[in-house]
Amino acid sequence: MPLVRERDGRRLHVKSKLMGESLVSKSFIESLKIAPQQRLFPDINILKIGGQSICDRGIKAIPDIIKEIVANKGEHKILITTGGGTRSRHIYAIGLELGMPTGIIAKFGSSVSEQNALLIAALLYPWGGIKIGHDEIVKLPTYFAEGCIPVMHGMPPYDYFAIRPKSGRIPIHRTDVGTLLLADLIGARSCIFIKDENGLYADDPKKNSDSEFIAEVGVTDLLKKDLDDLIIERPCLEILQNSEVIDKIQIINGLESGNITRALKGEHVGTIINKN
Repeated sequence: MPLVRERDGRRLHVKSKLMGESLVSKSFIESLKIAPQQRLFPDINILKIGGQSICDRGIKAIPDIIKEIVANKGEHKILITTGGGTRSRHIYAIGLELGMPTGIIAKFGSSVSEQNALLIAALLYPWGGIKIGHDEIVKLPTYFAEGCIPVMHGMPPYDYFAIRPKSGRIPIHRTDVGTLLLADLIGARSCIFIKDENGLYADDPKKNSDSEFIAEVGVTDLLKKDLDDLIIERPCLEILQNSEVIDKIQIINGLESGNITRALKGEHVGTIINKN
């Protein structure tokens, strides 16, 4: 970019499209021509292991999922994130009762999600499991070259700066959001949410056994449905809709053997939510 000197000759500026422009102008942002987003790690599959749905089940669920992940290590690059689960809900409740702000409550959630990341990484130690932090994303090529399976806690690093929701103070950007933001950041090959249900239903199947199963849906249609409950955090829909590099997410039942393998192979198992 060329340098431009002020009329008084004292200062130099880097001439660019953004020079002197307002970054909050709608018309300017819409007219700004930018390069397509680079997919930094297009061969990495992100698996999010649910907190309440999987981690909290302990020995009844985790060992089989670990075995299936390890079985796929040779064929697929896998980056794991973890949810918080019941323990995070417990500390959320205490924080809300004591009047804690959203940022403090989000920090609580991060600590619990990180505990689960340590748990999963420790179980994967014999096969190269390694717990990493958000700043270590740039080291992923090294970790995979060494045969590692990196595990990261799913909570996005908003922490004290978490955005307060319209209602209540429970942070709406939790581990599902953090996982999808990570997938968008690196341009992942796939983003798969491992839950304890077959996928998305029109209502909570644990409370309504007759609830309609939704095998595939676009974000636009899903938003029109205005469902009372969702299997993923609601901000994920907007993140997916706005992504340049992620065109779908997949929600699978990790308690059914083989589902992780099939999803990693690109098969339609569970629910697929498309960006459109």
